[in-house]
Amino acid sequence: MSEPATRLFPKITDEALDDLRRRIGVPIEETLEPWCYEATRDNIRHFAHGIGDDNPLWCDPAYAERSPLGGVVALPSFLFATNRIISGYVGGLAGVHAMWAGANWTWHRWLRRGEAVTTTARLADLVEHDTRFAGRAIQQIYHVEFFGAGGDKVAEADSWCFRTDRDAARETGTKYTEVKARPPRRYAPEELDRAYRLYETEEVRGATPRYWEDVAIGDKLPTMAKGPMTVTGFIAFAQGWGGLYIRANKLAWRQFAKHPGLGIRNRFGIPDCPERVHWEADMAAMVGAPGIYDYGPERCSWLTHHLTNWMGDDGFLVNAHCKIRRHNPEGDMLFIDGRVTGRRVADGRHLVDIAQEARNQDGELSVIGGGTLALPSRGGA
Repeated sequence: MSEPATRLFPKITDEALDDLRRRIGVPIEETLEPWCYEATRDNIRHFAHGIGDDNPLWCDPAYAERSPLGGVVALPSFLFATNRIISGYVGGLAGVHAMWAGANWTWHRWLRRGEAVTTTARLADLVEHDTRFAGRAIQQIYHVEFFGAGGDKVAEADSWCFRTDRDAARETGTKYTEVKARPPRRYAPEELDRAYRLYETEEVRGATPRYWEDVAIGDKLPTMAKGPMTVTGFIAFAQGWGGLYIRANKLAWRQFAKHPGLGIRNRFGIPDCPERVHWEADMAAMVGAPGIYDYGPERCSWLTHHLTNWMGDDGFLVNAHCKIRRHNPEGDMLFIDGRVTGRRVADGRHLVDIAQEARNQDGELSVIGGGTLALPSRGGA
């Protein structure tokens, strides 16, 4: 891919990459404080509502107390709010754009209401790619572990961002050439009804157990809708998740003073955070995106929402994975599908494997993922 004619932002350099490689495997001692230190009733509910999840197991204490878990637990994806690195806060390559692009999660137990969470993190790997979006890109992979009130491990995950040259993505990237040429979408009411009907009929399995013996390979999960994508929806997620760089007044100044490459001047000449690609169209265009777009951890959380709705209160999400394939710009709708691909007994647990994919209203692939669920057995084991 040719060098962009206009250079507004720093580019990826071999020297910066060499410096970053020296950090691989080194524990990260200093990072931004998490949005949530504790899994409080309100923190859990705010995160759940930020992804459109109203499961009473995390949102209704009276219901949760009657459940097999005996009280409110945090939805699996809530852990995004307890560590900035798992959510995309990456070090090195100052001024080079970071786009959260995927994760592999493993959960060991439920995180219960009132528990404090501590974490450890390290840079796990750097992988270079040649992309249609921006040419040279660096996949920056982090490993994070999460510990509960007793000091035992609640979960662990690898997540990754792609570091991309903003100028190359804007001027010479080809991934979204066709999308950017399309006229602005305006939906007819009947087009919106596709998503609204799915919302109306969305089933939270809840207190009715889904037994392992009743599941067969090839079974399909109900389609889940997300969207239409709006800035309001993106802000709703940021309210529960916390964002990475959303700061006000003195705290914003302090952030940019410490990290000068982070602030990008807005139309008033004021340094502002790069996270505004999610609500400011001009900034999204500057980094080569097809428009204002959703958050990566948000989309990952939608996939786990799809799985927890299906498994019911007696199930447990053992692991999940997702790989983002394209942006979901403002105006898009998303439809998540899943099917059972395996069932087995391992280490005394009755497990079911699910494959997922989500496509937008035009059938374009947005994200692939899946997970493994432990379900109750009619035999009681």
